Amino acid sequence: MPPVELTPPEADLWAARAGLPLPDDRHAAVATTANHIHSVVSVLRELDFGDTPPAGAYRAGKEKHDAAV
Repeated sequence: MPPVELTPPEADLWAARAGLPLPDDRHAAVATTANHIHSVVSVLRELDFGDTPPAGAYRAGKEKHDAAV
């Protein structure tokens, strides 16, 4: 399913719902920025993190520093 892009009127509506009223000249810029962020996040969602433990499993104190690269 292809993503549906946010339109300037929808950006105004969602901003107002969030309590962030936008000036009329900002609707298009906010919609463009939101669409760009969505495109970046959608690429991240496609990454395979199968063997990567969750962040809660990381223990900074147990890290071994051996200066090897």
